[in-house]
Amino acid sequence: MSGQSCLRANEWICGEYLRTRSQELLDATAQHVLIALSSVVIGLLAAFPLALLVRRWRGLAGPVLGLTTVLYTVPSLAMFALLMPVFGLSASVVVTGLALYSLTVLVRNILAGLDAVPAGTREAARGMGYGPARLLFEVEIPLALPALMAGLRIAAVSAVSLTTVGAIVGHGGLGNLLYAGLDSFFRAQVLTASVICVLLAVLADLLLLGAQRLLTPWTRHIRTAGTSARPGGAGPGGAGLSSPPAVPRAAAPASGPPAAPAAKAG
Repeated sequence: MSGQSCLRANEWICGEYLRTRSQELLDATAQHVLIALSSVVIGLLAAFPLALLVRRWRGLAGPVLGLTTVLYTVPSLAMFALLMPVFGLSASVVVTGLALYSLTVLVRNILAGLDAVPAGTREAARGMGYGPARLLFEVEIPLALPALMAGLRIAAVSAVSLTTVGAIVGHGGLGNLLYAGLDSFFRAQVLTASVICVLLAVLADLLLLGAQRLLTPWTRHIRTAGTSARPGGAGPGGAGLSSPPAVPRAAAPASGPPAAPAAKAG
């Protein structure tokens, strides 16, 4: 009786709402996660070649970065309205719009991460016979992961929050419940949808942070060891612990005959 009375009283916190609308909440949450995840994946797949293009031809940096910035400044309602003639009233409108928004963060962070790779590391890898593709995927990308993951975390949290705006086209996940609750002033629905949306954003950030720590274990050693534990330093075995997997492979041959690597690097 107390649960039913909280619905009749339109209270903010109502256990009966959770029990009677659990399937509706699960469906909305699943749609929310699918839209946000799809947009981030598509944005990453589009941002990576754009960042490589800008790094290869620096003259394109202004146009590409400027275009992504302009896209980011377009209001979400206007963005969805511009995409409707192409995709209609479908979830593709929301996914495409959020993917376009993520480009400005992802392209810049990927480019910053790749540019931060030390030139000496590249030269050492080339001296060992690494080609452009192997150098990119086995040396540069692992070293650029901290910047890349930082951008990915921002893009993921933004996508989770902006997915709610997709309710204007009927594909907003939890945003559908949120907007419906606001129209009818259904307090329990508004609060529940808002809390779940916040929890999804926090969970996405924590999961990506955990993935970053697993993929870049050397960053933890660098923070604890300080600047003395640089990969090319003269310290003892501690320096090897602070370096990413690709760096020790490139540095190991340096302990052999010094003349051959020097000639290749030159």
